[in-house]
Amino acid sequence: MRARSAAPSERTRVKRAHECGAYDRGTIDAILDAGCLCHVGYVIDGAPYVTPTLYWRDGDRVYWHGSSASRMLRASEGTPVCVAVSHLDGLVLARSAFHHSANYRSVMLFGEAVKVDDPAAAAAHLETFVERLFPGRWAELRPMTDRELKATTLLSIPIDEASAKIRTGPPKDDEEDYGWPVWAGVLPMRTVLDAPLPDQRNPDGLLPPRCRLPID
Repeated sequence: MRARSAAPSERTRVKRAHECGAYDRGTIDAILDAGCLCHVGYVIDGAPYVTPTLYWRDGDRVYWHGSSASRMLRASEGTPVCVAVSHLDGLVLARSAFHHSANYRSVMLFGEAVKVDDPAAAAAHLETFVERLFPGRWAELRPMTDRELKATTLLSIPIDEASAKIRTGPPKDDEEDYGWPVWAGVLPMRTVLDAPLPDQRNPDGLLPPRCRLPID
């Protein structure tokens, strides 16, 4: 069962342009499910770091993975982290430089990164990741070995302390500027997959998998 929305915390409450903030799980989940790239913020020896990585949502948690030798994963395990996801939907051109903006959807999560220690659970979550992007592909792949699973660290964070921030629509100019003779409006942007580039060592007759990205 999906967790109910919680009241925003002091960290997640949107303070600047608060009218763009949202805290309901439906909005948050939709933004998380629309992409696969996040940025994880964490601290090592008192210094801040932000690392881009692939992620996926499974129920009430967000997961990411990498090499067991990864400094980022080892430093994040069991510590507070911040996970940020964003989608750029358009550039907003106004009649003044001050009011230029962007249309976007974003989510910020706070919590403790927890390692998935059970190998069977880790394998199941990794299958969810692959199937989310490429439905039906997991069954076609060479099975994962115990060695590969041991070399992979899987972390997750609960979707408990989270907020979304969204901007849509045209520019918002000062009323006295609407007659200024310069083009104003939105340049829409979206993620597009180009034609697949097959590996030269593919056997003849193989077709590329269907990919669920971009997800509108």
